[in-house]
Amino acid sequence: MPVAGLSADYPALLCNADDVCLLTTGMGHANAAASTLAVALAPQLDLRRSYFLIAGIAGIDPAQGTLGSAAWARWLVDFGIAHEIDPREAPAGWKTGYFGVMSKGPGDKPAFDYRTEAFRLDEALLQRVLALSAGTVLADSDKARAYRRLYRERAASQPPRVIQCDTLAGDTWWHGHRLGQHAREWTKLLSDGEGNYCTTQQEDNATYNALLRGQQAGRLDVRRLAVLRTGANFDRPYPGQSAYASLKADSGGFPISTENLYRAGMPWVRDLVARWPEWREGVPTH
Repeated sequence: MPVAGLSADYPALLCNADDVCLLTTGMGHANAAASTLAVALAPQLDLRRSYFLIAGIAGIDPAQGTLGSAAWARWLVDFGIAHEIDPREAPAGWKTGYFGVMSKGPGDKPAFDYRTEAFRLDEALLQRVLALSAGTVLADSDKARAYRRLYRERAASQPPRVIQCDTLAGDTWWHGHRLGQHAREWTKLLSDGEGNYCTTQQEDNATYNALLRGQQAGRLDVRRLAVLRTGANFDRPYPGQSAYASLKADSGGFPISTENLYRAGMPWVRDLVARWPEWREGVPTH
């Protein structure tokens, strides 16, 4: 189904007989926002009762998950809306050169002047998709098993499973222990202590905001959005490895993370199709 305004690389929705459609937005904030808004406002679509699943790979914190882990988010936090001072020029005593726009420094919560800094997803839908996917057997590989054994964190060394933790969006592909610690603290700061950083990706706040604009236009309900990210790589090195070597490593996570998007996401999709009368007006209680 061609839709005006989609990426030239992915100019159409792919839909099946069950009215399940796939949108490939293209990578990054700008592509995700433009493609999603094009679909949200497309006159040939009635999305007023539609549900939305963001499915994409991510870097993952080894303290929270591992290669192939499938993480459903409660919080979407933007990692890119910030002031930045090179750490070599930052004031004495600062742990990082990143801090909120118009704030006093690290640890001072910004005022959310952009209106897109953090979003909290619908709790009832989150709990339902977690319950549906909890027992999913996820894909793994010998290559990924060997690589994760290099990490000391218990979560990193375990086989992949379905988990709940939160996601950061930003177009810079950052890496390393120091930026990773900042990611943990930034998520806590912007979510008033509720968020638990787990995955790093580029698009989710942009996608949410585009859907929110669609809701404001009376086209859809953004509460019907769930976000699934799978661990394609660790966001920081194992002991003795450099951050650059970790960033460039072939960990074996990419093939299993793409497979596990399907495995962890499909129980919800199948339930939507099989029990649409129960889902039509809102999230079922069972």
